[in-house]
Amino acid sequence: MSPKKVLVVGLGNMGMSHALAYSRIEGFEVVGLCTRNIEDLLLPADLQGARRFTEFEEALATLKPDVVSINTWSDTHAPYAIKAMEAGAHVFVEKPLADTVADAARVVETAVRLRRKLVIGYILRHHPSWMKFIEIARTLGTPHVFRMNLNQQSSGPAWDAHKRLLQSLSPIVDCGVHYVDVMCQITRAKPVQVHGVGTRLTDDMPDGMYNYGHLHVTFDDGSVGWYEAGWGPMMSETAYFVKDVIGPKGSVSIVMAETAGDIKSADINAHTKTNQILLHHADLKSDGTFARADERIDTADEPDHDALCEREQRYLLRAINEDLDLTDHMNDAVRSLRIVLAADEAVRTGRVVTL
Repeated sequence: MSPKKVLVVGLGNMGMSHALAYSRIEGFEVVGLCTRNIEDLLLPADLQGARRFTEFEEALATLKPDVVSINTWSDTHAPYAIKAMEAGAHVFVEKPLADTVADAARVVETAVRLRRKLVIGYILRHHPSWMKFIEIARTLGTPHVFRMNLNQQSSGPAWDAHKRLLQSLSPIVDCGVHYVDVMCQITRAKPVQVHGVGTRLTDDMPDGMYNYGHLHVTFDDGSVGWYEAGWGPMMSETAYFVKDVIGPKGSVSIVMAETAGDIKSADINAHTKTNQILLHHADLKSDGTFARADERIDTADEPDHDALCEREQRYLLRAINEDLDLTDHMNDAVRSLRIVLAADEAVRTGRVVTL
């Protein structure tokens, strides 16, 4: 079988990681790279044979790729994905799928209508430790309580990247889709109500945007959850990484071991790293003391960020070659986007949003 010809659009942190992932996978061939400053980039050796473009439409028409990998700013995700599928390509697109729920639904409708594979960059779905975390959480009974955050104390290039993102997305939208998706995978209940609060801690962003936000979501099975995210040099490194699920039968948490104390919140590898899973059992003995000791599950031997990107692309290749049904994958992406955009609406209006 001939390798699938890949056009990679956008070569920031995620785009470059995905481009290199394709280059390592037998079954893919990176034939084109497209970004605005392509001539100024010093490309890794494995990518130097690809053709270079600054315009997406030109690259798409010239190369006629089998796969288009979209890693650009979020406002281009939906139009680029639709154009790529209409040109006959399968699509990988980084999260969020679109800037609006309506646009996200249009992308999914196009994939279904044209029978194209559409994989969205929910990297935690391919992380073995997070998969284990979700599996354990499902055994705790219902309802669930979800407590999650990812605050990032960013400076230098990391803060520059965050300020670029803040031109169009708040932290609870950009990062929140990952962790709201985790909540939805665990409960599988219908989200019914969302509230959010947020504030500006700096003027280094457009008017009306905020760099700290907090969302609350309730589900129709009684489950409740919150997610918190903030970016910038003013953010605290204290309790920046909370991943906690509670049920009637106990709780499961992702915890950092003492050896992980030098990891900083803006380090992209810290965003997926688990280190340990802590399982707490709620069972009590007749004297009222705990019947079982807590369990610590070591996850130190886990894939890094680039290896996780490779797992995402291997999943895409398998979806194409084996004609996998991606209906749930696509609908879940729309659902998590609907929740975080409702939270963003709540922040801006001060009202609770009913879904």
